[in-house]
Amino acid sequence: MIEFRLPSLGADMDEGKLLEWRVRPGDTVTKGQVVCVVDTAKAAIDVECWHDGVVQRLLIEPGTTIPVGTPMAILREAGAPEKQIERSIAPSPAAKPEAPPAPIAAPVAAPIAAAPSPAPRGARRRISPVARRRAAELGIDPDDVPAGSDGTVTLDDVERAAQGRPSHATAKAAAPVVPPATTMAERAALMRRVIGAAMARSKREIPHYYLAEEVLLAAATAWLAEQNAARGVSDRLLLAPLLLKAVAVALRRYPEFNGYYRDDAFSPSGSIHIGVAISLRAGGLVTPALLDVDRKDVEQLNRELLDLIRRTRAGSLKSMELSAGTITVTSLGEQGVGTVYGVIYPPQVALVGFGRATERPWAVDGGLRVAPVITATLAADHRVSDGHRGGLFLAALRDLLQNPRELTTSGS
Repeated sequence: MIEFRLPSLGADMDEGKLLEWRVRPGDTVTKGQVVCVVDTAKAAIDVECWHDGVVQRLLIEPGTTIPVGTPMAILREAGAPEKQIERSIAPSPAAKPEAPPAPIAAPVAAPIAAAPSPAPRGARRRISPVARRRAAELGIDPDDVPAGSDGTVTLDDVERAAQGRPSHATAKAAAPVVPPATTMAERAALMRRVIGAAMARSKREIPHYYLAEEVLLAAATAWLAEQNAARGVSDRLLLAPLLLKAVAVALRRYPEFNGYYRDDAFSPSGSIHIGVAISLRAGGLVTPALLDVDRKDVEQLNRELLDLIRRTRAGSLKSMELSAGTITVTSLGEQGVGTVYGVIYPPQVALVGFGRATERPWAVDGGLRVAPVITATLAADHRVSDGHRGGLFLAALRDLLQNPRELTTSGS
């Protein structure tokens, strides 16, 4: 028996609303197949199943909002007889089908759920490092702190326990029932709150350090001009894919910037999936990932990046694209910003930023000329790397962009 659960589609997601199923009981599904569509604060996401099997039972009805990790369906191994699945798994009690907005203006209070019980003594508890430190400072035993809905004790849970406030689950359940965001403005406001919560967590828990390096783009822009000379407007290569390729190749040399920090330890990633910060027209930001960037040539990355931007703004992304990023790259050059210092997207450990390319005076071989220059920045997690290694990474990125012909064949 296989439980298909609602996956986390980013550190800033704690629940999602099932919009539709793409499968029915009895259907055979394969790994990577889209099985349902889930609405998050950012977009409607096509969610893939990462198991081969046969759909035994669908546990959640469309229109239901559920926490991350909730069982959504039961699958059986391909070839296994149906009678082997004997016990049923009830949907999580936290699942809540959303009713149409009430015709009255006053909000209706939801019933108050019981606070979660502390974990049994001796059981291993999931607790964030900052929450553990704060509990020690306050003289609070973490085993006495009620955890949030996902079973993890956070800093907020510790602070509530210290001040005798209601638990996270109780406070959340006691809040007024508010109709789901329906207008673009409401969705943008909701996304801003979600992003704000994730970035507040990042700055609270991750010891950031920042570095910057000016990068000469004369060779890169000359190579792009040469490549685009015989291309139509719609087929022209952009600078962004070349920058992404350079970041990916530099990460091969400095893998401590590519991966995740979880459970007080760094886990480097064997793949390089770069999350690309994409602004939405209604406001807000989404960071879907381009997969295996180091293994693709610039032309393929150019096509995939344009497609990713189009689908992001149309609200048509896959769950893998939102959850797979091993590092994030952001560029505010189109807004005319010279330098951008980003905030790390947890559980990642680094973010690379690019400002706008501008014409500047540049010393070359004892002379002075005007050349295109861009500022590359690095925000990195001091628990995993230090400024020396960060400087070497930026130097490698700078040098790679001086040799675009070599870079465009690297790993292709």
